[in-house]
Amino acid sequence: MNKYFKGIAAILAGLTVTNLSAQQNKLTTGQLDGRQNTITSAVPFLLITPNARAGAMGDAGVATPNDPNAIHWNSAKMVFNEKNGTVSLSYNPWLRDLVPDVSLSYLSIMGKINDKASLGGSLRYFSLGEIQFTDVYGGSLGNATPSEWAADLAYAQKLSDNFSLGVAFRFIYSNIAGGAQTQSQSGIKAGTSYAADITAYYRNKTKVQGYKINYGIGGAITNIGSKLTYTTDQNQNFIPINLRIGGYGEVEIDKYNTIALALDFNKLLIPTPPVYEYDSSGNPVIKNGSLVIASGKSPNIPIIQGMTQSFSDAPGGFKEEMREINISAGLEYWYDKQFALRAGYFHENQYKGNRKYATFGLGIRYNVFTIDAAYLVSFGQRNPLDNTLRFTLGLDFDALKSGSNEKEQPSGIFEMPKDN
Repeated sequence: MNKYFKGIAAILAGLTVTNLSAQQNKLTTGQLDGRQNTITSAVPFLLITPNARAGAMGDAGVATPNDPNAIHWNSAKMVFNEKNGTVSLSYNPWLRDLVPDVSLSYLSIMGKINDKASLGGSLRYFSLGEIQFTDVYGGSLGNATPSEWAADLAYAQKLSDNFSLGVAFRFIYSNIAGGAQTQSQSGIKAGTSYAADITAYYRNKTKVQGYKINYGIGGAITNIGSKLTYTTDQNQNFIPINLRIGGYGEVEIDKYNTIALALDFNKLLIPTPPVYEYDSSGNPVIKNGSLVIASGKSPNIPIIQGMTQSFSDAPGGFKEEMREINISAGLEYWYDKQFALRAGYFHENQYKGNRKYATFGLGIRYNVFTIDAAYLVSFGQRNPLDNTLRFTLGLDFDALKSGSNEKEQPSGIFEMPKDN
């Protein structure tokens, strides 16, 4: 791969979809309506879809049932898994159109404590490959292997036959400089953060014109945690605190065929970059040692205030707030409880990152194993996400223990409590 500093710049640009930081936002209020004003954060790898099933459904997953990767999407779903224990391993070659050795690996393990509670853990590792850092004159600052990882512990509890709550706790480690030295006295160090998720899930069933319909509704606020810095405490960045709400509906067409639809809405709960005031010479206006804000609100605020402020701080008002909502939609078809076809679409506003892509995939269930694959096709030219592949291997502890060869319910179908 290209082992110069521009390599990591391209990687980070691909992850954050290129944008200036809040302190460097040179938009004027008059320019705002036709220009990018993307929200950025530290450790954006936490938002990358880790598993192929959701990856094939447009990155929708907050309400999909029987999910071995529920900790990433909605930990409250764990307690409704049909299996007593599952393990899932996913591998994602990432930004393959830019560089060949960037990847995300994800391991998830979940098990039932009893009928009303479940416990799980996960580990994700994001490798940025090998990079040669250079100074502004092209002199070598050494080679490095930047990487980031996060470890999770999650718990889910049923509050009724159809409703559950979940929590997850997360430790985050980000070493994007990989130990490389810089000319700055402060240098670059690894960043760490602690975070938590609060999640909820509801599922039920009904009948419409003789067809059985299973449905679920999920909500999750993820990555509620401390700011992260790579240099000094004065340069702290929000991590990607995210609100995800969505639904899932599944129709049993007959004994062999089912089809389902998933729909998610996502919004980052961190400050939107404001528009700063500039004088006639194009220089920022500074008052009392701070940049003067022409429109919007200050991003240099505590975490909880940043979360609440995120619903009303866009300098473009309500119109811009609505642009910050990303939409994920996916379809899933199962045949004979063993073979699945999937498709989806992801939409992000052109002024908030402009990621728009279609996804496709399939799943195969055989005895104790489930294999899923997904493929992404971008609608933008030279988009670094184009041709992204995801692979997931699932293992069913129940089937492994029993050695049963009987057909089990696939990961896209769930059974509801029996009617009274």
